[in-house]
Amino acid sequence: MENPGYGSGGYEGLHHQGDDDDDEMVDIAGATLDFSSTDDVPPLSSGEYDEHSSSSSSRAAGMNGIGHTKLVDPLEDPLPGVGTYEDFNTIDWVREKSKDRDRHREITNKSRESTVALLHSVSDAFSGWLLMLLVGLMAGALAGGIDIAAHWMTDLKEGVCLNGFWFNHEHCCWTSNETTFKERDRCPQWKSWAELIAGTSEGPFAYILNYLMYIIWALLFSFLAVTLVRAFAPYACGSGIPEIKTILSGFIIRGYLGKWTLIIKTITLVLAVSSGLSLGKEGPLVHVACCCANILCHLFTKYRKNEAKRREVLSAAAAVGVSVAFGAPIGGVLFSLEEVSYYFPLKTLWRSFFAALVAAFTLRSINPFGNSRLVLFYVEFHAPWHLVELAPFILLGIFGGLWGALFIKANIAWCRLRKTTRLGHYPVIEVLVVTAATALMAFPNSYTRMSGAELISELFNDCSLLDSSQLCGYKQPANTSDTGLDSLADRPAGEGLYTALWQLALALIFKILITVITFGMKVPSGLFIPSMAVGAIAGRLLGVGMEQLAYYNHDWLIFRGWCSPGADCITPGLYAMVGAAACLGGVTRMTVSLVVIMFELTGGLEYIVPLMAATMTSKWVADAFGREGIYEAHIRLNGYPFLEAKEEFQHSSLAVDVMRPRRGDPALAVLTQDGMTVGEVETLVESTHFSGFPVVVSPESQRLVGFVLRRDLLISIDNARKRQDGIVSASKVVFTEHTPAQPPEAPPQLRLRNIMDLSPFTVTDHTPMDITVDIFRKLGLRQCLVTHNGRLLGIITKKDILKHMAQIANRDPDSILFN
Repeated sequence: MENPGYGSGGYEGLHHQGDDDDDEMVDIAGATLDFSSTDDVPPLSSGEYDEHSSSSSSRAAGMNGIGHTKLVDPLEDPLPGVGTYEDFNTIDWVREKSKDRDRHREITNKSRESTVALLHSVSDAFSGWLLMLLVGLMAGALAGGIDIAAHWMTDLKEGVCLNGFWFNHEHCCWTSNETTFKERDRCPQWKSWAELIAGTSEGPFAYILNYLMYIIWALLFSFLAVTLVRAFAPYACGSGIPEIKTILSGFIIRGYLGKWTLIIKTITLVLAVSSGLSLGKEGPLVHVACCCANILCHLFTKYRKNEAKRREVLSAAAAVGVSVAFGAPIGGVLFSLEEVSYYFPLKTLWRSFFAALVAAFTLRSINPFGNSRLVLFYVEFHAPWHLVELAPFILLGIFGGLWGALFIKANIAWCRLRKTTRLGHYPVIEVLVVTAATALMAFPNSYTRMSGAELISELFNDCSLLDSSQLCGYKQPANTSDTGLDSLADRPAGEGLYTALWQLALALIFKILITVITFGMKVPSGLFIPSMAVGAIAGRLLGVGMEQLAYYNHDWLIFRGWCSPGADCITPGLYAMVGAAACLGGVTRMTVSLVVIMFELTGGLEYIVPLMAATMTSKWVADAFGREGIYEAHIRLNGYPFLEAKEEFQHSSLAVDVMRPRRGDPALAVLTQDGMTVGEVETLVESTHFSGFPVVVSPESQRLVGFVLRRDLLISIDNARKRQDGIVSASKVVFTEHTPAQPPEAPPQLRLRNIMDLSPFTVTDHTPMDITVDIFRKLGLRQCLVTHNGRLLGIITKKDILKHMAQIANRDPDSILFN
C-alpha cells in the first residue's frame, strides 16, 4: 500500500450532508450539460461532487449537453475506480509532490546498485526533455497545418485558383508573369466566383454573385464547425484558456484535453476562422497544444500517474501554444508564467523555453506564411518615435482600457443572457444567424471582408511597402522629381485615404459590436486577433490624424525641431501597433508578456517604450472598472473553482467564520483512532460522499490525530478481507502506533496507521482568512482542518473560500459549483 507521506489528503467534501443544492444546468467550457433531460445522469450539486460514485462523474464527462453521447477515449476517461481523482474534483498538490519525491528518491537510491538501474535513472531524468521535444514538434506541425488550411479556405470564399484548387490567392499569383506590383492581387490564374459562373468580374450582377457565394461559403463553414462540436466534442468550443487556467490550478475535467477534443478542435478551428466570424485561432491554439501535451504524457509513467507533474507539462504546453500562434517563443513562456500557470518552478521555465523553441523551429520549417519569416506581422519602420508622441500613445492606452472594460461587461452580460434564456438551447441557429449577419455586413467593406490577421498586417505596415493600398492614397506633389516609395510619407491626404478612413471608422464600430456577440459561441473562438484588430484600427486612425496635423502645422511648438516638412516623422503603422497592444492588454490585463509578444510579433524592438506606456495605461484604466480580465470573468461565470492569485482578500473574517460545520449543522463525520469496527467504518463511508475523514482520539476529546483518504480506506479494507486474515465486520480498526489489548476471543484488528496522514494541514480558529487564502493558493490545498488547542472544530475547503469571497463581493454564491 502506497504511503501518502505528508499529503493533506482529499477531504474536499466534508460538509454537512444537507448542503447540496441541485443545479440542473451546468456550463462547462461553454457547452451546457443538461442533466434535467437525462434519466440516468444525476444532477450536479453545489456541494462536493461524489468522488466515490465514479459512474456519475464519468457520465457527466461523457455528455455534450445537447442530448448526444461523446465518444469515449481510453486516454481521457479511465475506468471507474482506477484513477486517483474523479471528474470535477481538485487534485491534492501536496500529496502528488510527496509521491514524486518518494519516487525520485527510490530511483536515485537504486541507481547506485546496478548499471541497469543507473540507465533507468538517466532515462527518467531525460524523459521530461523528450516529452517537451515531442510536444513542440506535434504542436508546431498542427499549427502550421491550421495556418495553411485557414488561409486557403478564407480565400475560397472569394474565388479559386485554376492552376490548382489547393492554392490560396497569394500562392496562386506567385508564378504569374502578368502580376504587377501595383495590382499584385490580380492574376489570370485566380478567378472569382462571378468569373467562373457568369464569365464576368464587372457589373452589379457579378458583385451580387460574389456577395452570395461569400455568404454561402461562410454559412457552410460555420455550420460544419458547430455541428462537429455539437456531435463529437463539446469541449472543443470557446477559447479554452479559462478552462486551461482552471485545470492548471488542479481541477479535473475529464476529456477536456483528450484525443477527440484535439481532433475536433483542430478541424473546427480552421472552419470557424475561415467562416469570417470575428474570432481568432491564437487562443484556441493554447488549448490545442495542451491537448497534445496531455496525450503525450500517457507515454511516460512519471507524468501519467502524477497529476502535479502533468500540470508542469501543461504549463509548458501553454507557452508552446502562444509560440506557434504568434511566432513568439519568449513571449509564449512569459504568457504561461504571467497569465495561465498556477505552479511554475524554475525547471518548468527551462522546459517551456525548450518546447517553445522546438515548436517555433517546426513552424518555421513548415513556413505556413510563405515569406520565410516566423513572425505573423513583420514591420519595417525606420522613423524613430519622439517624446511628444507619448501623449497619443497614452491616449491609445486609455482607449484600450475603456474598450477592455466595456467588452468584458458586455460579453459577460450576453453570455449570461445566453445561459438564462432559451437562446442557449439553439447553438446551431445562433452560430448561423451571427455568421449570416457578419457576412452581410462585412462583405461591402474591404477592411471587414479580409481576415483579422490580414487586416492587422495592412494596418501595421508602412506606406512604403503598401503603396497600392487605399491607406496610402496621399496627394502627389505637383512638382517633384522624387518618385521613390519613401516619398509617400507625410503628404496631404488624398481621396483614397479619406475613403479608407471612413471605411475604417465603420469597421471599428462593426468589430466592437460583433466581437461581443461572437466570443463564447459554440465554436472555437479566440480573442487575441479581434481585440488587436479593434486597437489597430483605432491606432491607425489616430496615426493618420497625427500625421496630417504634423503636415499642416509643422511650425507648431510641439512639432518644431523634429518634424520638418517632407520628413518621415510620423509613422501611422506604429500607432496601429501600439493601439493593438493597448486593446489586447485592456481585455486580458497582460503586461510584460504582451509587450514581449508584440515586439516579437512585429520585430519592432525599438518601440518597446511606447508599447509599455500604452499597455500599462490600458491596464490601469481597465482595472478602475473591474480587476478581472476576460478569462477570469469567464471562470467566474462558469463557476470554476479557481483562486485568482492576483485577487487580494481584504475582509477581516477569521477561519472560524468560514469553516464547516457551522452552528446548527450536523457534526463532522470522523473516525476514532481505536474505537470503531470495520462494519462501522464501512457504514460511515457508504452513508457519506466525502473524500476523506479526520481521525480523532475519541468522540469526547475530538483531539486531532491525522487524516485518512476515502480511497485508501476502502482499498485497505478490501485487501484485508481478500487476504483472509480473519478480518470481519466486528474487527476493530486501529490507527495507533501500538496495538491496544483486547479479549482473546475477539477477531483480529485491522491496523491502518500506515495509510494515515500524520501531518494534515491545520489552522487555528482565530487564523485570519487572508492568511488562510494565501495558504490555499501557494500550497494548492484541497482542504484545511480547523483546530482549537489541538481539538478538531471543523474544515475549510476551497469551495468554502470561493463561496465566502463571492458573498463578500455580492456575487451569487451558488455560482460556485465545484470544489
